[in-house]
Amino acid sequence: MTDLILSRRHFLGTSAAFGAAALLHPFSARAAANQAHLRVLSTTDLHVHVWPYDYYADREADGLGLARTASIINEIRAEATNSILVDNGDYLQGNPMGDYVAYERGMPEGALHPVMQAMNVLGYDAGTLGNHEFNYGVEFMDKVNAGADFPIVCANFADKLGDGARNDTLHLKPYVLLDRQITDGSGQTHDMKIGLIGFVPPQIMTWDQRHLQGKFEARDILQAARAWVPEMKEAGADIIVALSHSGISTAPESEGMENAALHLAGVDGVDAVVTGHSHLVFPSEAYTSGDGIDVGAGTLQGKPAAMGGFWGSHMGLIDLMLEHEGGAWRVLTSESSARPISERVERKTVPLVESDQAVLDATRQAHEETLAYIRRPVGETSAPLHSYFALVADDPSVQIVSQAQTWYIEQMMKGTEWEGLPILSAAAPFKAGGRGGPDYYTDVKPGPVAIKNVADLYLYPNTVRAVTATGATVRDWLERSAGIFNQITPGEADQPLLNPAFPSYNFDVIDGVTYRIDLSEPSKYDPKGELINPDANRIKDLKFNGQPIDDAQTFVIATNNYRAGGGGNFPGNDGSSIIFVGPDTNRDVIVRYIVEQGTINPSADANWSFVPMEGTSVLFETGPAGRDYAAEVQGVSIEEAGEGADGFAQYRIQL
Repeated sequence: MTDLILSRRHFLGTSAAFGAAALLHPFSARAAANQAHLRVLSTTDLHVHVWPYDYYADREADGLGLARTASIINEIRAEATNSILVDNGDYLQGNPMGDYVAYERGMPEGALHPVMQAMNVLGYDAGTLGNHEFNYGVEFMDKVNAGADFPIVCANFADKLGDGARNDTLHLKPYVLLDRQITDGSGQTHDMKIGLIGFVPPQIMTWDQRHLQGKFEARDILQAARAWVPEMKEAGADIIVALSHSGISTAPESEGMENAALHLAGVDGVDAVVTGHSHLVFPSEAYTSGDGIDVGAGTLQGKPAAMGGFWGSHMGLIDLMLEHEGGAWRVLTSESSARPISERVERKTVPLVESDQAVLDATRQAHEETLAYIRRPVGETSAPLHSYFALVADDPSVQIVSQAQTWYIEQMMKGTEWEGLPILSAAAPFKAGGRGGPDYYTDVKPGPVAIKNVADLYLYPNTVRAVTATGATVRDWLERSAGIFNQITPGEADQPLLNPAFPSYNFDVIDGVTYRIDLSEPSKYDPKGELINPDANRIKDLKFNGQPIDDAQTFVIATNNYRAGGGGNFPGNDGSSIIFVGPDTNRDVIVRYIVEQGTINPSADANWSFVPMEGTSVLFETGPAGRDYAAEVQGVSIEEAGEGADGFAQYRIQL
């Protein structure tokens, strides 16, 4: 009950704490007797970005950081009579500070994780789990969560599932009822129970099976919601807000949906939805109205909803005008928005707020320790490591990952039944622009390579896996990867090359074979990996050791736990083909490889290219800094083609 008492005291003092000069929101200003304005402030997908600092680039970054979001939180609280602050998950992993705490500093007895230090300073009222909370194991997650001065809830992650959701042995409480006193428009206070229930994608069982398989279970989000929300009402919840670490999809409801927020909003009894996971903003032009989505009103199936970007880029905000009638509270009207901490001005990120000093002070030691951690040199590179052209040509940032994976798996196969089989390596570019913006690329100059550079090459704490695959599976694996490209019409100029719906982390390049990609063919698979054109054949001239690949031959492929366990829905990868489960992360393997080599040469070997098309050109966007490397790209001729959108540079390839 201590947490609730502390939160209640904060709740009552929000307006007064920032002085009488604050301009009240219209809901607060015009609320009548028995009407109350409640603000639901939210963060989502922080990924340990507490400071406005890019640890991979080792420089300040104005477009991220909870310390910046904190300033908006303080301002928004001051505008309302009543408010609560919640977090929607994915706070524990995602940058070198998270890795430093997990792998080096640890969580000794009594220690506080820096993200919890920051959240405690801000006085969060509740939170839920995201899928990345499980990346370091449940024991570590539990130690971190124990330091929260607020309840963390999750209704569909269980130690053991029962014969129905209400009989599950949940790892955390499914929901919390916050006892609050809210002030109405006449100045009168009312007791209110605000219900908060949390959900995580059930795909955690695949994505982190090394930590979860055989020990924990996950239930479908909507099954859990339909079981627990009625109990919350029975327990006296006046208002129910769902904390959904799950994106917004208009796909029909199906069991085990990853992005279930739209359907969750339709569950009877849910009054509002805080959503996330997709690293997008809602309401915004990233979504279109229809099929239950109303961008203008900021609603999903008529219920107010907000998604606050990622890394602290925005603060999600749901304003509720509540009315007490017939002994019950109901939502009279609502507004939803996402407040940014920065804006793009002339291709630069310009901050809209300054950092909150209290958050910086609380986490300064962890920040400084992280800086020391990332700056340690581990070797040297004789060539630049960059990812500016990783989606259009063989690339040094992907090459070095494959070299390290192959080196590692060759050692691991010795003395096993698989020794002697040819070893290939599959790797994808992680920092390749996209939603991360025009600066979101790997760029390591020749010279010393530090831990920060390795983290830059490989963003995620995946662990190494080896799988077996036939030559036919290798071909289909590459067909799946080739779905990142649009179908190109021969003879036409300046056609868009890349499909924006296809994430770069699913563009696997397989090292150890050579091949070409025929863009005149349609993609065999859609961006989610579903077979759509069974007869399509983009992969041409697929060879191993200079000879056409034997579809029946068996290969060992070095990859990561995400891909081997089914992540990305790649042919042949459902967990059944795994022959080796590495105890080491892919990052650790890269570090060891660089240490052993001393000096690495990551130059791409151009093992893949496009099939030429006479009189045909395509356009793509990359970071402006790629200009320094364009002439060195192997296997394709690249030329500048003007400015792209949102600070990107545009380039042309003559096929």
